[in-house]
Amino acid sequence: MKWPVATNVSPVAGLVTICGSTRFRGDIARVNRELTLAGYVVLAPGVFGHDGDQVTEQDKKRLDRLHLTKIDLAAWIYVVNPGGYIGESTRREIAYATSTGKPVWYLTGGR
Repeated sequence: MKWPVATNVSPVAGLVTICGSTRFRGDIARVNRELTLAGYVVLAPGVFGHDGDQVTEQDKKRLDRLHLTKIDLAAWIYVVNPGGYIGESTRREIAYATSTGKPVWYLTGGR
């Protein structure tokens, strides 16, 4: 995908949070790389419980809260949803971002 180049943007406008199932580690890494090369500051999942990283239920709850903080910091979110898949956690993140007025972009479908 060709991203618009983020030049001379304010730190807030150029900050994006990637959301999506941690089963899509490779897709999230690719989108992170593309957005970074386009000049955006990217916040993304750092632990991939659905792709081999061992996490406890307590870790999962803490990571979910942490990801909402990443959404708070960002100007917009980008949802990595290959094949249109959006799981329960990602739906919650999209709803949260929308409730706070953040624009939401999607890998598949959507904006």
